[in-house]
Amino acid sequence: MQNTRLLIGRNSRVGLSYILTTVVTGRAPLFAIDAVAVLAIQEFQRLDREGFTHSIAYVVMPDHIHWLVELRAGTLETIMKRFKSRTAQQANRLLGRVGRFWQACYHDHAIRSDESLHQHAMYLMGNPIRAGLTTRLGQYPHAWCEWELGALCERPDDVSTGG
Repeated sequence: MQNTRLLIGRNSRVGLSYILTTVVTGRAPLFAIDAVAVLAIQEFQRLDREGFTHSIAYVVMPDHIHWLVELRAGTLETIMKRFKSRTAQQANRLLGRVGRFWQACYHDHAIRSDESLHQHAMYLMGNPIRAGLTTRLGQYPHAWCEWELGALCERPDDVSTGG
C-alpha cells in the first residue's frame, strides 16, 4: 500500500536529477548475492537505454539501492515502478523465492545544482566505506559514477556476465 503522505510535494520534472532510494522488504540482504546485485545494475542500464533515465551514479548495498539519476522521460513513479517490478520478478526467480521483494515506497531527493550533484554522487560512492564493506572509494563492485576518478569509477560496459 502506497503511503500517500510520501507523495505530498513529490514533483517529477524531466531534466532534473534525483537521488532515489528504495529498500528490500525486511531489510533482507538479498543484494549481498552478486548475481542479484547485477540484476539491479542491469535494470539501471536498461532504463537508460529505454530513454527514461540517465544514470549519474548508483550503489547497490546489501539491502537497498541509491540511484542518482537524471529523469529523461515519464515520472519518478513510472521509473521506480518499472525498476522495482522488473528487479523483483527477476530476483525472486533467481533466488527461488516468492512474495514481496521491495518495501512499498521509495525516497526521492531533487538535486538543485551541478556542485550539489557532484557532492551527492561522491556521498553515494562513499556508502560502502561507511558501511564497512570496503576501505577505498572505487573498490566496491556494485557502485559506479560517471565522473572520471582514474579507474575508480569506470562504468562497466556490460555486467550481464554476473560480475
